[in-house]
Amino acid sequence: MATGTSENRLRRLAIPTLVVALITGTTGVAGSASAAPGGASGSGTGYFTTGQDKKVTLTDGADRRPGGRNAASQRAATDPTALGVYVVELAEDPLTAYAGGVSGLARTRPEVGARLDVTSAPARAYRGHLDAQRKAVAAAAGVTVKAAYTAAFNGFSAKLTAEQVTTLRADKRVHAVTAAQALGTRTPPPTAPAPAAPAPGAPGATAPAAPEQPPAGGPAGKPVKPGPGTGAGMVIGVLDTGIWPESASFAKKMPAPSTWHGTCQTGVAFVAEHCNGKIVGARYFADTWLAGGGSVPEGEVLSARDMNGHGTHTASTAAGLPIPNVTIDGRRFGPVSGVAPDAQIAVYKVLWNGMGFDADIIAGIDAAVADGVQVINFSIGSELGDWEANTPIGSAFLNATLAGVFVAASAGNTGIVSGAISNAAPWVTTVGAAVTNLDEATVKLGDGTKLVGGSLDAMPGGDTPMVFGDQAGSPDLGAVYCEPGSLDPAKIKGMVVACALSDMFGSAAEIKAKGGAAMVVFDPVGNYRINSIFNFPVVYLPTEKQAGTLFNYLMRHPTDAKASLRSGGDGSSVPGLPSVADFSSTGPSSVAVGVLKPDLVAPGSDIIAAVSPAGNFGRAYDAYSGTSMASPYVAGAAAVLRAAHPTWSPGAVASALRTTATDTVGTSNPLDQGSGFINLAGAADPGLVIEPTAADLVTFSETAAPDGRELNLPAISLREYDGTRPVTLTRTLTNVGKARETYRSSVSGLDGMKVTVTPASVTLAPGTSATVTITLRRGSAPWDRYVTGSIGWRGKAHSARIPVTARPWGVMPRPYGDDGEEFGRMTSGAFGFFQPGFTGPLTGRSTGYTPMRRASYSMPAGVYGGVFDPLAPGVKKFDFTVPANTAGIMVETNTEDPNTNLDLYLYRGDTLVYSSDRYWTSTEQAYKFLPEPGRYTAYVFAQFPGGPVVDFQFGHAIIGRNAKYTGATLTLPRTVERGSSQQFNLKPNKPLPAGDFWAYTEYSSTNGTVIPGNLVYTQQSAWE
Repeated sequence: MATGTSENRLRRLAIPTLVVALITGTTGVAGSASAAPGGASGSGTGYFTTGQDKKVTLTDGADRRPGGRNAASQRAATDPTALGVYVVELAEDPLTAYAGGVSGLARTRPEVGARLDVTSAPARAYRGHLDAQRKAVAAAAGVTVKAAYTAAFNGFSAKLTAEQVTTLRADKRVHAVTAAQALGTRTPPPTAPAPAAPAPGAPGATAPAAPEQPPAGGPAGKPVKPGPGTGAGMVIGVLDTGIWPESASFAKKMPAPSTWHGTCQTGVAFVAEHCNGKIVGARYFADTWLAGGGSVPEGEVLSARDMNGHGTHTASTAAGLPIPNVTIDGRRFGPVSGVAPDAQIAVYKVLWNGMGFDADIIAGIDAAVADGVQVINFSIGSELGDWEANTPIGSAFLNATLAGVFVAASAGNTGIVSGAISNAAPWVTTVGAAVTNLDEATVKLGDGTKLVGGSLDAMPGGDTPMVFGDQAGSPDLGAVYCEPGSLDPAKIKGMVVACALSDMFGSAAEIKAKGGAAMVVFDPVGNYRINSIFNFPVVYLPTEKQAGTLFNYLMRHPTDAKASLRSGGDGSSVPGLPSVADFSSTGPSSVAVGVLKPDLVAPGSDIIAAVSPAGNFGRAYDAYSGTSMASPYVAGAAAVLRAAHPTWSPGAVASALRTTATDTVGTSNPLDQGSGFINLAGAADPGLVIEPTAADLVTFSETAAPDGRELNLPAISLREYDGTRPVTLTRTLTNVGKARETYRSSVSGLDGMKVTVTPASVTLAPGTSATVTITLRRGSAPWDRYVTGSIGWRGKAHSARIPVTARPWGVMPRPYGDDGEEFGRMTSGAFGFFQPGFTGPLTGRSTGYTPMRRASYSMPAGVYGGVFDPLAPGVKKFDFTVPANTAGIMVETNTEDPNTNLDLYLYRGDTLVYSSDRYWTSTEQAYKFLPEPGRYTAYVFAQFPGGPVVDFQFGHAIIGRNAKYTGATLTLPRTVERGSSQQFNLKPNKPLPAGDFWAYTEYSSTNGTVIPGNLVYTQQSAWE
């Protein structure tokens, strides 16, 4: 493996969704692209190192910012363990939640539809009480308070010793003491050829240049009239990286609403005049940063000014002014506008160079609620999703909701794995991303093969010579990735250059500077579909299959490769429009089994909006992708709805958005799309709303391990339910329309389940409610598999639907969807374990053991360190048929050559079922439990051949569900309890010959319910 820091070899794309990541003091990343570019087949170190070129999660906040920062040193300087900073939550309610009870202090919690007024006499009096209590608690522990919270969170942050932590936790006036969490981007941003521009007013800065676009306004510069569909009178609080106030998207003077109580906090390169009304207020929160190193990170300024671009992008997406025609690098991209162009923006800078602390974020939430925002946008999320319920940030958002503030938040960009949902609290509207523009380009290779990828750049067209970067520069300098300084100008001039995915901006700049004609980027193991604007012809081919096709074409044509690049494609890069973006995090929620997330999806791919020129090559506008871009779309929609329906609660707004959403193309699975794609026009007049009560939300927040299915949410999630018993739930429907209407229920999807809604129809006058009882039985639905669908109510003028997901727990719970490993499904026959999802008597049976059939094979080697393609040399194909009623299929490969590394791929038709490409071993295994019948193909790929001929073994087993193999005795416990760990034994009735053997077990419980069990293996050595 070539040497080099992971900092300049990380394979990443410009997907600028910021992430919450617990800092562990390490900087290693699974997606490192460090690999030694190298030589021909059978020699050298190879092109790509198996196991190292894995998918980059792209939840790393990789904003395109010149001059990459040293994030590792920043993290070390702000290690929360070293800082000793804690968040202390006091026992009494904050202003938003206090319902009375303290003698002489009136209620401050607003009534439903009302808003918190921090200037009222009751609020001032109760805040004084909280201030006194906080001072008393701090004094008793000898603590100096750094930041105090009273509006949405009652507590403070402070630097504490271990003794002070113990003292505070023993104080009955204290609810919780938690160490501050460091939050931020997972990797540093991509490097770029130019240093970051200083902010206006900062040392070395010049006056800001004129914007690249006309002044704000409607077509031809005409002003846009405020209206009920533009969010007039609403304030959206944006917690992010700040704002670039000179942007034309914010260039409008507006009076502050009468309910506004905020301020314009000045600082470096940010003056009071920047709060022009469109930007109604601005604050920054850096106390925890300053407690660590005494300053904010390099490249930042201590003010609300955005030096990154992310905060400006989200703010303008939610509430930016209409811009008739945006120009980027001299190209026109048409009009842009925020969803709520007449809403006003309150800025709360809580992230610095993409990093921050929950102590500062809570301070931002607290200030936003006290200032009087109606909507909060929170485009920050955990890298691998939420794993803990009722965090301090979650509690602050709950109290904001109780005060009438709608919270939209990004679901995360970890679509590679299911169950990695961020911001999963039921009072937060969690937003996934949808693709709404094709933005395709087509690469036609010299042999006629067409590859459709993504691009936002103009293509040259015409046949052009093509060269692989590794063959046109220095492998040691990263030519395989077209790293800056790695390519030979004489070898790429006038040519299309193919590069493996790394820093795309750095690669494009390298090729452009040295006379290349265009760049085609591929990822050896596939990645997300993300586009950026390079001001140079760039096509990105995101799939592993495309990478294999292109790479092996280049290997076959090292000197005469050609390519034609043209704009547009055949639509094959996405399932259709709108479709769920492949990077968008999908459910289920890992926090509460009864809460469905995401809630809905909104435009989040290739979104053009205002950015910070300081962090975006001097651009005033740019294209970003991520759920960070989808969340502000929903925040803007919420502002529009709140302006049109001022008495609606946050729950009513959320319900209206969700019950009127429409299915995306390619999937209707609620785990992917939530309720569906946002339909703002429908949400403005939903007919019905389904919203939880404040009391139920509070109860949920006070439960250590909440479920959530009992909440009156516009969705039903039955992850890991007991399939031997019916599930009964209720939902309360409220008519928010203007006329009496009768709604009739219906059920869609949920194949195999038996679902009843009682009463089947309800008639509601305006403002009235009815409660319906919903009973769900498993019926014939499969165990340990999701079935999805919806329950709808249709009236004469309106309709509403709620998504339903249900997975009955059989032998093992899983905090993700059906696409991941079935841990616990395969187990040893000598010491088998399972974890039942039901309680009662247990019996079972087995098929007995069938052997894994093995044989030895040889094949000629292909490219050393190459990329898998079914038609490439170095690949051996095995076809077999899987009949109906198959319990499982198992395929394995191995080699005795220590210098050979094998990979294994299992396909059904053209669909990849399983891949096994562990780089530390050539014993690879692929399997499928309860597979669909049909023709399957296994491919053995010698990614690193040890010589010109590769010798290996291949074996497979097909285990029939009702087959009878060599007899075995199954020993089970007589009764089991839901959630308990149970042991079983499957012992052969007679000695088995040498080899590996597989069997299937099946269990029966209450009323003879049959539950698929385990794939069980045993191994017999030749000398036994």
